[in-house]
Amino acid sequence: MTDSPSHVQQKRSAPLRPVHATKQRDRVHRVLPVTRSALAVELTRFAERLAGESRSMLLRAAGTRPKIDIKPDASFVTETDRAIETRLRDLIEQTYPDHGILGEEYGSRDLDAEFVWVIDPIDGTAPFIAGIPVYGTLIGLAYGGAPWIGVIDHPATGDRWVGVSGDFSRHNGTVIRTQRCANLDTAFLTNSNPDFFSQHEYRAFARLRQAVRYTQYGGSCFAYGVLASGRTDLAVDGGLNPFDVFAPAAVIAGAGGIVTDWSGGELDLTKSGTIIAAGDESLHAQALLVLSAEY
Repeated sequence: MTDSPSHVQQKRSAPLRPVHATKQRDRVHRVLPVTRSALAVELTRFAERLAGESRSMLLRAAGTRPKIDIKPDASFVTETDRAIETRLRDLIEQTYPDHGILGEEYGSRDLDAEFVWVIDPIDGTAPFIAGIPVYGTLIGLAYGGAPWIGVIDHPATGDRWVGVSGDFSRHNGTVIRTQRCANLDTAFLTNSNPDFFSQHEYRAFARLRQAVRYTQYGGSCFAYGVLASGRTDLAVDGGLNPFDVFAPAAVIAGAGGIVTDWSGGELDLTKSGTIIAAGDESLHAQALLVLSAEY
């Protein structure tokens, strides 16, 4: 996720195109290959190999305070962010040279490829700098421009979520499902940082926060993992980019949930902005109604 409010303002995109959530699911089902094919198994294993490489590097780096640089968008970056992404890109290019890549630190290539790896070497760079163990690595694979395979890896806590959209998700090897929540007033909501919202977005978020039972802040991508595990019901964030959301979206969709923008629009490789994840479509629809009252 992002690490400074000013990052959000510079990363905001054009108004999001409204598309119903069901349309996103239909699109994913239309373009995805047979999920339990040999190719799916091979690529999921490779995604976990990438996560293992990143985990080793993060664990080695976690014991010391990193040198911090400020990127042009005012967000944090460390030598570890850059080193991990370089390593992951090298492995992808060596193994699947015809696949595209989109990464946080070194940009994109071949976004029109059939398969595109979407990677965030350290999701939660600010918590990593502070030594707060909610940072992790996100490894996503898009197929036909839609989230397909995802890994959320948290080395500090030993947690790893792996999912294939429309098929399965696992947490540390155990199959998981999102939980069903009938009404907003019983829902548990998470948000990484409300400072990342524009004023207009914050007003919409504040309405949703008032409608739910409880709101927990500061989980970065860990919050999306626990949603997939059925521990929470909603996750709402702003100022996110594809490398922030493609891996969590695949994990959540594999567990039975849904991830869209605040207009109910599908995710794609070029769009940044607001994100809402829910454990089931009914709760997602209720939350969208609250968010869209002024949005």
